[in-house]
Amino acid sequence: MEKILGQQPADCQRIVLFGPESTGKTTLAEQLALHFNTQWVPEYMRSHLQQKWDITKELISKEDLMPIAVGQMELENATSLKTNRFLFCDTNLRQLKVYCKYYYGNCPKAILEAVELHSYDHYFLTSIEVPWEADDLRDRPYDRSTLFRMFEAELQEHRLPYTQLVGNEKEQLQLAIQTLEGRK
Repeated sequence: MEKILGQQPADCQRIVLFGPESTGKTTLAEQLALHFNTQWVPEYMRSHLQQKWDITKELISKEDLMPIAVGQMELENATSLKTNRFLFCDTNLRQLKVYCKYYYGNCPKAILEAVELHSYDHYFLTSIEVPWEADDLRDRPYDRSTLFRMFEAELQEHRLPYTQLVGNEKEQLQLAIQTLEGRK
């Protein structure tokens, strides 16, 4: 199991967009990749669960967790080979870990072990100031502050480098760009 959730070495800085649902992570990942002329990794969980919803009208279950983790790492590893500067990840297994704790109270051991072995250069904690946008999969519009605190606590507990992005989408993008340009 360790191998399929393993993170391949890459010659780039891995940057994670991290935070509750509907906080602009995908939009930011795309915009940052465009700005820095590099690659971004989409959130595998979204495509996996949308396909499931379209067929069964069911949301996430514990049985989805490992396929989501495997799919996310396959995407990240494949995309990391295409860049040598920044790789913007529209989530990572640590994000899945937080959701597991929130929805189920625990997380599969293989995911927890992989999270501890993976390395990312910086996290952008996205703000709940971004307006909520409903879709088939988003189910917690009134619990965003609880989720935000869980995501922030995860970063702080593990002493991970992060920047909290505040303000509207445009302000968050500018702060992220300034942060990364300062890392050169």
